[in-house]
Amino acid sequence: MGGYRLVRGLCRVFALAVAFTGASPGQVPTYSVGATPTGTPFTFLDVRTNTIQGAMVDLLDAIANDAGFKIGIQPTPFPALIPALTGKRIDIIAAPMLITAPRREVVDFSDPVFSYPEGLVVNINDKTAYRSLAELKGQVVGAQAGTVYVEFLKRNAEAAEVKVYDSLAELLRQVSLGHVKAGVGDARIVRYQLAHNAALWAQLVPTYEAKLNRSVAIAVRKSDTELLAKINASIAKLRANGTIDKILAKWGV
Repeated sequence: MGGYRLVRGLCRVFALAVAFTGASPGQVPTYSVGATPTGTPFTFLDVRTNTIQGAMVDLLDAIANDAGFKIGIQPTPFPALIPALTGKRIDIIAAPMLITAPRREVVDFSDPVFSYPEGLVVNINDKTAYRSLAELKGQVVGAQAGTVYVEFLKRNAEAAEVKVYDSLAELLRQVSLGHVKAGVGDARIVRYQLAHNAALWAQLVPTYEAKLNRSVAIAVRKSDTELLAKINASIAKLRANGTIDKILAKWGV
C-alpha cells in the first residue's frame, strides 16, 4: 500500500513538473513552397542532386531561418503555382513571379524582393536595333505559358501569331532555330540562360526599352496574414544586412 502511495505521489510530481516546464511545446511549423523547375537561376531543377535550387530558394531558406519556420520545396510548373497555392497544395510561392493587379486579386504578395524588367530576345543573326514591340508587327513571336508576357505580346506586338511555350528554355530554343522571330521573357533569367548555354543562338536586344519594369515577390494565400507579416519582417532584415544582395550576387543576377 505504501508503495502504491509512493508511485502515485511520484506521478503527481512528474505531472506538475511537466506542466511547469512546458514539456510539450508547439512544433516548429513547416510550409510547402512551390518553385518552378525551369526558372534558372531563380528556381531550377539541379539534375545532380534532383532538388530545386536557385536564388529564390536561397532567399526562402534565409527567411525561414530568420522567422523560425521550416520549408519543404515542391516542384511546380509555373502556370500551376497560383492554383496550387489557392488549392492548399502549397503554402508559399517562391518563383520569379511578377506582382500584378490580376494576381493580387487571388493571392497576397510580400514586399518586393527585386525589380524585374522584360527583355526582348532574337536570333543571334538578327542585328536590328529594336526599341519597341511595334517593330515586330506581322511577325511570329513567343512567350512562356503562365507569364504576363503572353497577354503583353497580344496587346502590344500586333504580331501575326503569339506562340506559347511550356518553358523559357523552349522559347529560347525556338528563337535559336528561327521558328519565331522574337520572344519576350524575364530579362534576368534570359541573360543567365544565354550566358550558360552556348548552344543557344539567341541574344537579348540591347536597344529594347522595357515597358514592364515590375517587381518580383513571394506569394501566400490571402488568409495567411500572420505568415505574410513574418515574411515581410524577415525581408526587411535581410535587405538591411545585405543578405539579399549577396544571394543575387551568388547567382549572377
